[in-house]
Amino acid sequence: MALTGRTALIAALGSLPVGILAPSWTGMLAVNAPLSLAILCDYALAAPVRTLRFTRSGDTSVRLGDRAEVGLTISNPSGRRLRAQLRDAWPPSSWAAGTDQAASRHKVVVPAGERRRLSTVLRPTRRGDRHAEELTIRSYGPLGLAARQGRHHVPWTVRVLPPFASRKHLPSRLARLRELDGRTSALMRGQGTEFDSLRDYVAGDDTRSIDWRASARRNTVAVRTWRPERDRHILLVLDTGRTSAGRVGDVPRLDASMDAALLLTALASRAGDRVDLLAYDRRVRARVQGRAAAERLPAMVDALAPLEPELVETDARGLSATALRSAPRRSLIVLLTSLEAAPVEEGLLPVLPQLTQRHTVLVASVSDPHVGEMSAARGDAGSVYAAAAAAQEQAQRSRTADQLRRHGVTVVDAAPDALAPALADAYLALKAAGRL
Repeated sequence: MALTGRTALIAALGSLPVGILAPSWTGMLAVNAPLSLAILCDYALAAPVRTLRFTRSGDTSVRLGDRAEVGLTISNPSGRRLRAQLRDAWPPSSWAAGTDQAASRHKVVVPAGERRRLSTVLRPTRRGDRHAEELTIRSYGPLGLAARQGRHHVPWTVRVLPPFASRKHLPSRLARLRELDGRTSALMRGQGTEFDSLRDYVAGDDTRSIDWRASARRNTVAVRTWRPERDRHILLVLDTGRTSAGRVGDVPRLDASMDAALLLTALASRAGDRVDLLAYDRRVRARVQGRAAAERLPAMVDALAPLEPELVETDARGLSATALRSAPRRSLIVLLTSLEAAPVEEGLLPVLPQLTQRHTVLVASVSDPHVGEMSAARGDAGSVYAAAAAAQEQAQRSRTADQLRRHGVTVVDAAPDALAPALADAYLALKAAGRL
């Protein structure tokens, strides 16, 4: 049984005159006995909560930053009218801070034998799966003095997907891809370019692109056009070790790497290439392999949603061996990891020859823009020391990147907002050069 504020108010108002005018046990009993009887009657007339039936419906996935609506249907099989307050409990990250109480609490009235539908609107602030907790309902009597309270477990899961903020860069990169498709052999000279079609010669075309046999058959000068290689294999390797947990701005490095991976997946799929995903630290955390072009991006978004950084050192040898098993033929391996000196020199560099011997390797890393701001700061002794530390950090990252380049690795080092378009540009450059 739960008593309401109305009950306490009536008891206080009734006891006050008795306590002032005629304080005695008889007076107190004369006030509280009828109130207790009213409370018992009100409790007895309240609709039972254990017999209520609940079902859920609505959204099962939502992008981070968007809203999800989860419906809750309440069925009242009893013969009493249900007047209730309901708390639909979800994890705190299901709403912005300070808005959970208003969003999770509902008032509902359900006549006997009928049902009503409520909606709980979620605005998640973190990726991953959000599971509905216990449902708490408080059924009030007609007088509003007492209530029955109970809990029901009504499971439901909403998967919060990565926001894919870099999709705004996709149209411009697709336009560049279409430009590559129309380049001539003079601009597309390189190993692995594929013949596309013939067109009429126009002034300015390289004479080396003229197809003399086709020109003789059609009585006009024809030139060959080329397109970038298609149906190449790209393996995205996401390092989920401790370095991916470092926060740059408001998000972990892992989230920025995910965004870059999604943009590259969308671009490469439109270019006709096959893209697989591998997330690894000391074991495989997520894998997407062998999906059709239409299913590839949704499958990757779904696989990346619950992924979180692991506070362990990445096993570089295990990562390399798993990547080689996932890419048996020549591929472009895109490793999204950190450029910190110790993990690269002690972990990645010793196993790098195994990867570069058979594959084209691209390393993409998230840099901290705050370090650049620190390196430019001056004015007092503290700022000068901070600038010196930032400059040392930048020089160390530059040396690490140079070590990777000496092994034939393409390196992309950019701030979180710029990593995705920079990685897409690097992919297009490799494609234009015929290095895939």
